[in-house]
Amino acid sequence: MNRELQGEVVARAGCGLSWETTLGGLDQAAFPMLGALDPYGDAVFNHRQIPALLGELDRLPVERGGVWVAEVQALCEVALRRPHHYILFIGD
Repeated sequence: MNRELQGEVVARAGCGLSWETTLGGLDQAAFPMLGALDPYGDAVFNHRQIPALLGELDRLPVERGGVWVAEVQALCEVALRRPHHYILFIGD
């Protein structure tokens, strides 16, 4: 989800992801942004963190990828083009 500062949802991803096959057990040292995500909690990425998130998505092993990666990348690009926009991962 891409949200601006006042809380308006600007864009939203259409697919979910299977935690076990995508982010579960991911090496947090190699993927600190993605590794910090929690399937039951929410996470927010700001304009300073989004480039690191994009870099990790580019390095993600193919077997952990899928449609969700392209959707998150697209949301990140929207957030980087607009001031005061954030990427939110909403758990459970």
